[in-house]
Amino acid sequence: MPKQKTKKSIAKRFKVTKNGKILRRTIGIRHLKSNKTKSNNRRQKAQKFVTGKKAKKIKQILS
Repeated sequence: MPKQKTKKSIAKRFKVTKNGKILRRTIGIRHLKSNKTKSNNRRQKAQKFVTGKKAKKIKQILS
């Protein structure tokens, strides 16, 4: 039986940590930064965890 190929578009957007958690980038950081506070811009630089059913689905697609 052939193996399932990794979806490259998903592989570029998400990262799996050592413990198996899924990281994603924060939305809304590319433009219109002047309307947002400095603290908000700083918080948006950090990556966020994906939880729940979406994380399970992403793991399945990446493996």
